[in-house]
Amino acid sequence: MASVAASSAPLPRRARALLDALRSAVPFDAAWLALSDSVSGTYVPLASVGLGQHVLHFLRGPAFAGDLATTGADRDRPPMSRSDLPYPAERLATWSDCLLPAGIQESLTIALFTPSGRRVGLVALFSKSSCAPARTPRRRLMALAHLLTLGIDTTPCLLATARLVRGATAGRVLRTDGGTEPLPGLRDDPLLAPGSAVVAAARGLGGELPYSSFLWPLGDRYAADGHVRVTVVTAPTDVPAHLAGVALVSPAPHLRDLTPRELEVLGLLVDGCSNHEIARTLVVAPRTVAAHVEHVLVKLDATTRTLAAVRAERAGLYVPSLPQPSGQHAVGGHRAP
Repeated sequence: MASVAASSAPLPRRARALLDALRSAVPFDAAWLALSDSVSGTYVPLASVGLGQHVLHFLRGPAFAGDLATTGADRDRPPMSRSDLPYPAERLATWSDCLLPAGIQESLTIALFTPSGRRVGLVALFSKSSCAPARTPRRRLMALAHLLTLGIDTTPCLLATARLVRGATAGRVLRTDGGTEPLPGLRDDPLLAPGSAVVAAARGLGGELPYSSFLWPLGDRYAADGHVRVTVVTAPTDVPAHLAGVALVSPAPHLRDLTPRELEVLGLLVDGCSNHEIARTLVVAPRTVAAHVEHVLVKLDATTRTLAAVRAERAGLYVPSLPQPSGQHAVGGHRAP
């Protein structure tokens, strides 16, 4: 099991191999291994053995997660079985509506936690026998739980992805359902709070390229406190499909002496906007935009708008269109360096 847990095989294949290896130490008729979804409170299945579609559908739903919470089986504790319940199992929908009709009579369930106390997932072993699990299989499952945790934990993979960005000071995981969740190993930042404008901009970039970034003003839209760099890295293939990637905050690069307003103008140039579109977006006169564009070209040593946009992307100087105080909407999309 240790070699399987440490292998570089794709996560679903690794999860199935863990169940196969576990079977030689803790016999079972059916089994289910899943990741904990901290946002929905349910579980994301990784591998199963001997379970029908009805059971699999039930186990990934809220009723099963609710029964685990009711019985305490989702806590960091030794394995629990049906025989450990202080009341008839039929009081729980998991047993009355799912497991018993499927011919399952007993179980051993243990939540998988890291040494730091972070819940990673859950493994449930099922038996067609009504005999309560003996002490030996309980002890073995308890002893092997750390290898199951190691084998399915996606955090190391996401952290390795985050390390592609030098100097990252904060980060958060982006989910495909629009939510976010903490990235253990990196602190949170208010900029990356769920529903923030930064997260919305990050989602606008996510999926276009494996790696993309933009600048974000601090203090106010005029960057009273300077800028930071926000980088979006698409999740590697070896993580569950509901995780889209990570958003990371790091210090801003050298800004080439560009002012906050010039960076705004440059961002709209990268978006392909004309001077008139930029003027309408920033609510300024076209001649003001022309002056800003001239300054941008000089500071980037560029002879054309296109060359300035290319150099801005390469240097990580893209600022996405920001909401205007007047309520007017910015034009243009997002471009990733």
